[in-house]
Amino acid sequence: MARNAFFSARPAAALLLPLGLLAAPALAQTDVKEDSVILQPDKVTDDAPVVAAQFEMPGWSEENATALLGFIEKVGDEGLFARDYNPDALAAAILANDQAKLDTLATDTFLLLATHLRDGRTPNAARKQWFMTDSDGENEPLLALLTAALGAGTVAETLASLNPVHPDFAVLRAALKRAKTAADAQAIRVNMERWRWMPRDLGERYVVSNVPEYLTRVVHGGTVIATHKAVVGKKSTPTPQLNPMATGIIVNPNWTLPRSIINEGIGATIARNPAAARAQGYTWTGSGKTLSVVQKPGPNNALGVMKMEMLNEHAIYLHDTPSKNAFNAAARAFSHGCIRTERALHFSGLMAVMFAGRSPEEFGEAIASGKTTRFGFDQPFPVYVAYWTVVPDGKGGVKKLADLYERDAPVVASFARPGRPAATIIAPVPPPVVPTVETTVRVTTPGTSGIY
Repeated sequence: MARNAFFSARPAAALLLPLGLLAAPALAQTDVKEDSVILQPDKVTDDAPVVAAQFEMPGWSEENATALLGFIEKVGDEGLFARDYNPDALAAAILANDQAKLDTLATDTFLLLATHLRDGRTPNAARKQWFMTDSDGENEPLLALLTAALGAGTVAETLASLNPVHPDFAVLRAALKRAKTAADAQAIRVNMERWRWMPRDLGERYVVSNVPEYLTRVVHGGTVIATHKAVVGKKSTPTPQLNPMATGIIVNPNWTLPRSIINEGIGATIARNPAAARAQGYTWTGSGKTLSVVQKPGPNNALGVMKMEMLNEHAIYLHDTPSKNAFNAAARAFSHGCIRTERALHFSGLMAVMFAGRSPEEFGEAIASGKTTRFGFDQPFPVYVAYWTVVPDGKGGVKKLADLYERDAPVVASFARPGRPAATIIAPVPPPVVPTVETTVRVTTPGTSGIY
């Protein structure tokens, strides 16, 4: 859990690299096209978890059911909607003195509410280009939580414990109570939802890029230790949301050009003026549809001096760029989908020293050599490519960011429709009964059997 909000990064002095390594070459190439995002289709099917268990309907006391009802009546504070959990029916069941009906209704209600608190209410169809993996279903199994809550009489506390633990979520939750307009409240709810689509605890070390904010932050030990401006995908090639594991940092990388960029121009340059292509560091094999192009390390390389290794099917990664002027813009949506990182020498040096166990001298020698060098991380960690349009302002409040890819509206629209279903609980098929066979010979008579 990050102890500092994202907006108050204070890099530790001990982590600063020698000043000579922090100066980036002031190149101003403006037509760089880095590796393109591979657009994947949105997930449109709601993947409610299926839980296989020997499950007997739990018994609900009046006290536990009343606690559930009380939580539902205040669930608006959590960015959810009481109507989704049918509080009137639950209240009637509590008063009806029908234990079987109360047990069934309260259990179904708890599981639906817990699913929305843990995993988010928004159906997948409204989560545009959202591909983050959320392991909360494995870490917080709902049946175990329900059993423990009923036994300890902690229904409300258990439900509240499913909220994201990051302090930025708590800031949004507090801001929702103070929202002055319905539009402000909806915008805050959207972003509280997005926090729930992610792992509840982001971990002790991670990198997070918030696309609408054009910023990348490095978190270690729960504290932001570095903040870098970012260039993200333009609207025609948007940066998707995902959380791959970072396994290393590569300095002086080669760049293998995707087919889309070969077709956009370098293929024609190779055909018409191969000498000019070689002068830009390109090498190639084949021709036409079989043309394969690689750009060697150097000052013109589209990946600059570094690339973070983070394997994913979208071909998204963080990297440097020779187009430094792009970082001077306020709105920095210029890329083909990948995330260009300002002060890339500082970023990659921090990765090599903090997470790969190398000395600043080793890193400096690798950079100076001009050779492609990989520094593997001692422990891989996640990179969260996130999309928050309401964020803490560093003063206890929040600020609204431009919705770069217009992804808020589908979430707001989903609020008027049913949310994601609860976890589906199935009882596993019992194993077949294997009859016991007598090992001794028995005499049988008609109408009897030798098997008991």
